[in-house]
Amino acid sequence: MLSEQTIATIKSTVPVLEVHGTAITKRFYQMMFEAHPELLNIFNHANQKQGRQQGALANAVYAAAQHIDRLEEILPVVRQIAYKHRSLGIRPEHYPIVGKYLLAAIKDVLGDAATDEIIAAWAEAYGVIANVFMDVEADMYKKAEQQRGGWSGFKGFVVQKKVKESNEITSFYLVPEDGQELPAFEPGQYISLKMQIPGERNIHIRQYSLSDAPGRPYYRISVKREDATASRPAGKVSVYLHEQVQEGDVVQLSAPAGDFTLDQADHRPVVFISAGVGLTPMVSMLATLVASGSNRPVTFVHAAASGESHALRDEVDKLVAAHAQSAAWWCYSKPTEQDRLAQAFHKEGRLDLSWLQSIVPDKNAQYYFCGPEPFMQSVYGLLKEWNIPTSDIHYEFFGPASAWKAEA
Repeated sequence: MLSEQTIATIKSTVPVLEVHGTAITKRFYQMMFEAHPELLNIFNHANQKQGRQQGALANAVYAAAQHIDRLEEILPVVRQIAYKHRSLGIRPEHYPIVGKYLLAAIKDVLGDAATDEIIAAWAEAYGVIANVFMDVEADMYKKAEQQRGGWSGFKGFVVQKKVKESNEITSFYLVPEDGQELPAFEPGQYISLKMQIPGERNIHIRQYSLSDAPGRPYYRISVKREDATASRPAGKVSVYLHEQVQEGDVVQLSAPAGDFTLDQADHRPVVFISAGVGLTPMVSMLATLVASGSNRPVTFVHAAASGESHALRDEVDKLVAAHAQSAAWWCYSKPTEQDRLAQAFHKEGRLDLSWLQSIVPDKNAQYYFCGPEPFMQSVYGLLKEWNIPTSDIHYEFFGPASAWKAEA
């Protein structure tokens, strides 16, 4: 337990963290990687370069400071981060390293304002928070390894099949190299893929949602090729998967993880809303409902630029056709002439509330959404404008969660 003095000292730093949090976490990563370059084999370099990882850590530190006297309130966030840590291979021996350089970064950025009292309070608080994470993660490691078909760390999987789904998304069907059975997973969960790319100094690990239902003799991931743009470099792993990885190759996977999962105990209608490659966990959820014989009404809404970039459309159409109380709706922002001639979409432009209200037959439903961050911000805003209860809204970030989540 933390002393009242420590709690008061930590809370006094909340306004400072609000202003300097990202500068602190940026300096933290610089210092830690200089001293421990081997940790670059765990962290996503692209998220580092774009500042997303620094921002996510700053949000986590800020939330911990705000709730330091009631850490139980941030346990859902702890579990979400802990799943990421387990899938990446973060171990207890990493926590003292993180603590050392986080405290050093606070001192370095704040200078004389980071008094001995503040540093001592944060050292004590970090110890408590780290122990919470380690306890949660220890349980996750145990369950991942001891479940039927489970394993520890990363395991070899053979690319059984590679299927082009659209002009930018390709599916990879993966089966265990050792021929063992696959453990079950919850629809919506992801795996981590670890890859040594020729010519790259470090190992790269990326997380991809499983895009088919549990119970299949394979795991399937559907990966968007991330080409370079004016604001970000090309995705090294996604490009390598698309261009170099072929059927018969072996890749390394960690066991499925994640807390963005379908609540199968709730029998109310469900609404899936996605954009781009964000449809992958939604397809897994839809396929699970169909395979289980569920009679829950389903509304599946997907936004894409055009039919050319719309992946897994035929599969969703077949799933919807096999489920009596379901419907699929397509929203294209830049439909092609061929899309128009084929009447391949239901709405042109952006998803808006009036259209959403017109296609969702029952407002009293569970809502799941995933896609690019601006899309997610928009959907969250639409659902709140519609007065959907927060408890019925579920979403997943691809990569580190950003500031709007904390505000939501």
